[in-house]
Amino acid sequence: MAEEHGMIEPYVAGQVKVANGERIVSYGTSSYGYDIRCADEFKVFTNLNSTIVDPKNFDEQSFVDVSGKGYCIIPPNSFALARTVEYFRIPRNVLTICLGKSTYARCGIIVNVTPFEPEWEGYVTLEFSNTTPLPAKIYANEGVAQVLFLEADADDICETSYRDRGGKYQGQVGVTLPKT
Repeated sequence: MAEEHGMIEPYVAGQVKVANGERIVSYGTSSYGYDIRCADEFKVFTNLNSTIVDPKNFDEQSFVDVSGKGYCIIPPNSFALARTVEYFRIPRNVLTICLGKSTYARCGIIVNVTPFEPEWEGYVTLEFSNTTPLPAKIYANEGVAQVLFLEADADDICETSYRDRGGKYQGQVGVTLPKT
């Protein structure tokens, strides 16, 4: 489907575990899914302005932009937003579930991603929670989470897709903050 429908761009048919002679957190096609990468574009949450976190009225000044370093340091008990390297176009008969990779989970770094609904497309906004009392490092252009694809039976395709509903995150291109 990735090659036939342009579902994942860029698409890596195998699994990459070494880059520039160094071991990395793997990305690409896995046994039952696809390991996505994090782009070098982050928004790190800060409580500098002492605002209330309100999903209906989110203060964009609660973030510090970080890019071009190849990594991001997340403060203790804080979080960062990022986006995938890959652009997704989900077919109408597919739903995805995305789970963080064990390498990060074993370090107390939780990767949170909502499902990619049928006919959603865009770069995926990723949320990294640092649950530890120490700073945590996230690497750009390496694997961070695995996408699992669930295909509907031919007679059970969704009646109303994300595109049909005019979903507010359709076609997102950068690290996308909450919208109402």
